[in-house]
Amino acid sequence: MSAIITAESKEGVRGLVSRRRRRRETVDDESVRTVVSDSERRRPATRFGMGVTHVFLFVTLVVAGLGPILWLAKSAVTPTQDTLTQPFALWPNGIDWANLSTAWNDIHIDQYFFNTVVIAAGAWVSQLFIATTAGYALSVLRPRYAPILNGLVLATLFIPGIVLLVPLYLTIVHPPLIGGSLLNNYLAVWLPMSANAFNILLVKRFFDNLPREVFEAAKTDGAGPFRLFWSVVLPMSKPILGVVSVFAIIAAWKDYLWPMLVLPDPAVQPLSVRLPAVQSQTELDVFLAALAIATLIPIAMFLVFQSVFLRSAGLGGAVKG
Repeated sequence: MSAIITAESKEGVRGLVSRRRRRRETVDDESVRTVVSDSERRRPATRFGMGVTHVFLFVTLVVAGLGPILWLAKSAVTPTQDTLTQPFALWPNGIDWANLSTAWNDIHIDQYFFNTVVIAAGAWVSQLFIATTAGYALSVLRPRYAPILNGLVLATLFIPGIVLLVPLYLTIVHPPLIGGSLLNNYLAVWLPMSANAFNILLVKRFFDNLPREVFEAAKTDGAGPFRLFWSVVLPMSKPILGVVSVFAIIAAWKDYLWPMLVLPDPAVQPLSVRLPAVQSQTELDVFLAALAIATLIPIAMFLVFQSVFLRSAGLGGAVKG
């Protein structure tokens, strides 16, 4: 009798497992369902049309995305006359590698390149520090006035940047509690960039989705607010730290108006300010070589952090726990 019951229970378990497997396969099929069904996809006309569409989209994206960059790289080592007469020809009269060395030495691209790296590094550190600490306070510590602070931070996103230009400049010229002007000082660029409301809300949104059980367990083990932030929250936040890092460095690398206002001394200006200033007195081929050098860091940043964007669909990793 017991053997019969055992056999029936085994059959029941097998049936339950089989039903769950079929339900899971059905859910998987629904999750990958597209506009074109499998039967339509097997038709020769549909396969041909989809193939042509894929090729067209691929070529269009390559031309639109890589075309300007490849043309700039080609023109950077092309003589001026060839660029003007045959802009799309592939080195009709040879390659002029001296353009790169001339741009690096004669235009002092090396100095402006270093200035840009310093500005971008300082902006990255300051934005990452403010965004993570502010997001930690609003999301994890959650004081009573956290909703008010969150609303104030959100409200700053609706203020046009041009409206804040004059107050910020006057603050840099006559900073409180310091006494001296911050003009021609990199702090004049770093401090305004550090208070980035978008990054703060982005990090807060990510911290909101972190498991609270881990925080409670760390507090039970005696971890204080600083230890919780440094040893628990930050190691779990590598995706959002990568996204904010890319945003901060790219924004600082390409910023033009604010560095031009607060860094009037050419010796401390970045590439984004100096390149337009020297364009009128520089040969076209040398200037294009300087532009090519200036694009190296943004391209390198994308290649390093492309997995963050592709894996998390750009900002998807910023809102997933």
